Amino acid sequence: MAVSIEDVKRLKDLTGVGLTDAKAALEEAKGDFDTALEAMRKKGMTKAEKRGEREARQGVIGNYNHDNRIGVIVEVNCETDFVARNEIFTNLVKDLAMHIAASNPEFVSSDAVPADARDKVAKEFADKVKAEGKPENMVDQIVEGMLKKHFAEKCLMDQPFIKNPDQTVGDYVKEHNAKLGENIVVRRFARLQLGEVA
Repeated sequence: MAVSIEDVKRLKDLTGVGLTDAKAALEEAKGDFDTALEAMRKKGMTKAEKRGEREARQGVIGNYNHDNRIGVIVEVNCETDFVARNEIFTNLVKDLAMHIAASNPEFVSSDAVPADARDKVAKEFADKVKAEGKPENMVDQIVEGMLKKHFAEKCLMDQPFIKNPDQTVGDYVKEHNAKLGENIVVRRFARLQLGEVA
């Protein structure tokens, strides 16, 4: 089956592999882009994921102010000062700051959720599920699903990206890992809203 050069280039950009590998993966997946991408991830071929192990200590502290009512500062790290000054990287930081202003996440990622906060919500969900009379052997599984959904809404990297709700913020950052050839890490953020009581 013939695969389009646009799909090959898109897969190459997303994964950081060569054109030949991207074309071969698409041919193997009979032209199905999502299947090819998933297969490459399973094989560990995406360089962006390998970059995740590299140290990211350069970067930018970006900010966004919405109508003088919501202010955001966000620290996004990369590996080199060269990339930190790149327009693609600085636009990513601006997009992230704007997303944080609009979506009000509480945590960077699910890994950043404190154990006591997670345990408290888990207990509330478990009590609710038991009160609904669900089978005892299903409670843990149901609670785990509820926790995942609950924190996906509160964790920046799991939220649907405001400019493209079909992808998460985490996927948007991974795209930039591949484009820029460096490990990119959203380190921390703060969001202030006028009149909000801490």
